[in-house]
Amino acid sequence: MKIVMKFGGTSVGDGKRIRHVAELLKSYFDKGNQVIMVTSALAGVTDGLLETATAACEYGKVATISEFIAALKLKHFNAVNDAIENKKIRAEVIEHLEIKIDELEKALIGICYLGELTSRSKDNISSYGERLAAPIVSGAIRSLKIPSKYYTGGEAGVITTDVFGGAKPLPKSYALIHERLTPEFKSSIQVVTGFIGENEDGNITTLGRSGSDYTASIIGVGVKADEIWLWKEVDGIMTTNPKIVPDAQTIKFISYQEAMELSSLGAEVLHPRAIEPSMQHHIPVRVKSTFKPDFDGTLVISENKMSKNVVKAVSMIKKIALINISSVEMVGSVGKVAKIFSILADKNVNVRLISQGSESSISFIVNENDRVKTVKAIKAELGDSYNVEFRADVAVVAVVGAGMAGTPGVARRVFTALGKENINIIMISQGSSEYNISCVVNIDDVNKAVLALHNEFELGKKE
Repeated sequence: MKIVMKFGGTSVGDGKRIRHVAELLKSYFDKGNQVIMVTSALAGVTDGLLETATAACEYGKVATISEFIAALKLKHFNAVNDAIENKKIRAEVIEHLEIKIDELEKALIGICYLGELTSRSKDNISSYGERLAAPIVSGAIRSLKIPSKYYTGGEAGVITTDVFGGAKPLPKSYALIHERLTPEFKSSIQVVTGFIGENEDGNITTLGRSGSDYTASIIGVGVKADEIWLWKEVDGIMTTNPKIVPDAQTIKFISYQEAMELSSLGAEVLHPRAIEPSMQHHIPVRVKSTFKPDFDGTLVISENKMSKNVVKAVSMIKKIALINISSVEMVGSVGKVAKIFSILADKNVNVRLISQGSESSISFIVNENDRVKTVKAIKAELGDSYNVEFRADVAVVAVVGAGMAGTPGVARRVFTALGKENINIIMISQGSSEYNISCVVNIDDVNKAVLALHNEFELGKKE
């Protein structure tokens, strides 16, 4: 099989885990599989890079940078020592890391003196996490006597738009990736940095949230992989959060559409952008656990495999705010709702859910950290004739499944299950695809609501 395998920050959190990943890759390679590995940064490194860059810009303290660089060196050099047994390879990797870390330190000091942190600079700084991790992973593979090379995303062919912090691959990327990576696909395990690419001018760009998963999907399309495997610390995509419902089960098969619905409704295992390229080219995506490599995990595919329970999973979103807007001016007026959402677009506010019960009012959900600017902008633009209210003590609970489409009685079961637990439904929203029903409830009731719905649709039972 041709497999692109992506490992997240937890999977490559330190040297011992990198060693485990290298041995895992070797086991698949030795069985005749063609493997490309996409790596995240070591655990916590990207956050540390961005926090240090921000502090350097705001406070201009060079001493803080020196402390961070010393800690960063120690973390990565320890990882090298734990991951790589071969002394020669270890020395080569450390020499490369010293050069990169010196570059990083100079960049941070430049931000400190300029007092400016642009989006372009932020992408450059945050890219160092993956750029430091890739040579360690590749070195660990070589120490197991498997040929390996490492590439930045740009070197591998991921050429992107100029949107720093949220770039997308240009169409020509796929041909470049095929040209650059496939010649050595059979003879080595190539390591590519996740999360980052470069624009046509050669500047580093980053792909945004779940960028390493996105990279794996892009690489998978470019090399025409049979499957894309996303190795994580969880067993796969679950029927719900196992921290809330202990008997939550791993979903064996789920469609791209169901996975996208789940991710947009709070499930953090996959991000919609991360599976978009593979979905367009019908390449299966498998979510597996680094700590249970023999477990099949979840396979994300084109087909909708109906569940006997109709619903496949229960998800939730916290840290949100409910905005209610009402006015008699909205009745019979064309374009009023469009104006509301134009205001939100201008303020870069993402609307998570919408419900309109009448012509005179509309309700929608935004992220909690967007609440203040949302309310302020709407009041300023629409004036006193509009009543704008908000609630921040709420959460969303949703049921998702392809089997819901055209199946009568699902909504009744949802409302009855919540009613039995005395849970008040504040707002209801159903997707036009009929793949989900979402309810806004009080934040104090959300865990109870998740449990009630999980039990109602018997998702704790193994299929």
